[in-house]
Amino acid sequence: MELTLLTVPDCPNAAAFEDRLAAALADHPGITVNRRQIADESAAAQAGMHGSPTLLINGTDPFAPAGQATSLSCRIYRDDAGNTGPSPSVEALRHAIVAAR
Repeated sequence: MELTLLTVPDCPNAAAFEDRLAAALADHPGITVNRRQIADESAAAQAGMHGSPTLLINGTDPFAPAGQATSLSCRIYRDDAGNTGPSPSVEALRHAIVAAR
């Protein structure tokens, strides 16, 4: 399984995303997260970034709606209740990781 976290330099949501991702991966020792900073629109399009931060699991963003354009922007996530936050919940991240296995 390949996990890649895409962020823009100095992303204000990166630390919160990293914390939640670490918690989601606590039961999955051995999974490595590659980190990549994206600095321009061209690189964002090539990488499949849908805003910062974006998690790619095996090259796919499990949280992007179908057809969503790539973007070099700040990304906000919504939970099941419609509340906004800096990343998916720990539970949503766990679910995406298990679904990709």
